[in-house]
Amino acid sequence: MAAYHVVMVHFPIALWMTATLAILWRAVSSGPVALAIDRALVPLLVVGLISGVLAITVGRLAWSWEAISTSPMGRNHVLLAIWTTTYWALMLATRWIQGEAIWDGPGRWVMAGLAVLGSGLLGVTGTLGGHLSGIYTDLAKVLRMLGWEVHRTFYVPNMTLGIILVATLLLLAIGGMASRRTTE
Repeated sequence: MAAYHVVMVHFPIALWMTATLAILWRAVSSGPVALAIDRALVPLLVVGLISGVLAITVGRLAWSWEAISTSPMGRNHVLLAIWTTTYWALMLATRWIQGEAIWDGPGRWVMAGLAVLGSGLLGVTGTLGGHLSGIYTDLAKVLRMLGWEVHRTFYVPNMTLGIILVATLLLLAIGGMASRRTTE
């Protein structure tokens, strides 16, 4: 089953990296090719999300939680895999809900920045997975220089998670109120 997980993870990686390139292209261009690429973005993100969920599911079937959680790197990998998949699900929801209006004004640059951030999460998740399977990358050295040792558990205090949750709810409320004002 482990081999299936290793094969499966390459689908969301390829799809989300392609989505990143599509978003970056669309952010800098409004030409016919960029518009065609944008029309394919939502289906691309949907298939990426489905394959990401499948990759996590197959990984969960391949290794028991007791086995993967004994390693700090294993815990980090699972945590980041869930974060990355959730992040790209939010990118899908943002593009789907906002439609083509997301490319008007500063929205295009926000999407470009978010796509680059999502690719970074994807890279860190893949780096940790590679380390777990014995394939080491230089990204771990970069993370170490930034202050994170990948062989130790990444820790987010409960208070920080609470602040993130409150900030998320506050931003959703502000966005909802702004949306209602523009439609009235």
